[in-house]
Amino acid sequence: MKKLRVRYSQPINSDTFEVSPPVQAPQGVLVDAILVTSEICGQTLSAAAARILAGDLADFDETAILGALSRCRMEVQGRLKVSDIVVRIADGRPDAEEAWDMLPRDETASIVWTEEMARAWGLALPLLEAGDVGAARTVFGDNYARAVQQARIKREPVRWMPSLGSDVKAREAAVLEAVRKGRLTVTQASALLPPGDLLPMAANDAPARARKLH
Repeated sequence: MKKLRVRYSQPINSDTFEVSPPVQAPQGVLVDAILVTSEICGQTLSAAAARILAGDLADFDETAILGALSRCRMEVQGRLKVSDIVVRIADGRPDAEEAWDMLPRDETASIVWTEEMARAWGLALPLLEAGDVGAARTVFGDNYARAVQQARIKREPVRWMPSLGSDVKAREAAVLEAVRKGRLTVTQASALLPPGDLLPMAANDAPARARKLH
C-alpha cells in the first residue's frame, strides 16, 4: 500500500462559531425518559439515580439529549451510562462510521473534517499504512468517539477544517460540498478556491447575510 503522510488541516480565517443556548425541557420529562431508556436497555434505575444523571447532562440542549436517549434505546444493552448518552448527542459532528467513510485514502484526496477526525486519523494512519485496515478502523473509531465525548462535555462547538490533496478538481468538489452542507462559509472557502467557483454560492449567501443584519 502506498505510504500516506499525516494530513494536516490548512489554516483559514475562521468566522465566529456561535453555540446556541441550551433548550431547557421540564426536568421531569428528562428524568422519565432516562428511567424508561434505562429499563429498555436492560437495567432499572432509581428515580434518584435518574435525577443525578439528568443533572450531569444539564449543560446540554435537552431536546438533543432526548434524541440521544432515543438512539440509546436502540443501540445500548446493559447499564446506561452518561457517556452512552453524550456520544450520541447530535451537534453536527458525524458519527464514527460516517467519519471513517469520509477519510482520505490517498494524497490526491481532499477532505473538510473536524478536529476530532484529524487527531484520530493521525493515530490510525500507521496501522492503515501497514495494511491492517481492521485495526486502523478500530483505533480510529475508539479515539474519535473519545475525542467527541470530551468535546461535548466541554461544550465545544464543532469546527470544520480543510485538508487539501493534490487533485485540483477533487479539492474544489470537496470544498464546494462543505459550503453546501454549511461546514465552511463562502468567506472561508474563498481562501481555498478560485473566485469564479464561488460566485453562484456567494450570490445565494447574500440574502442570508442581509437577514442577519436586520
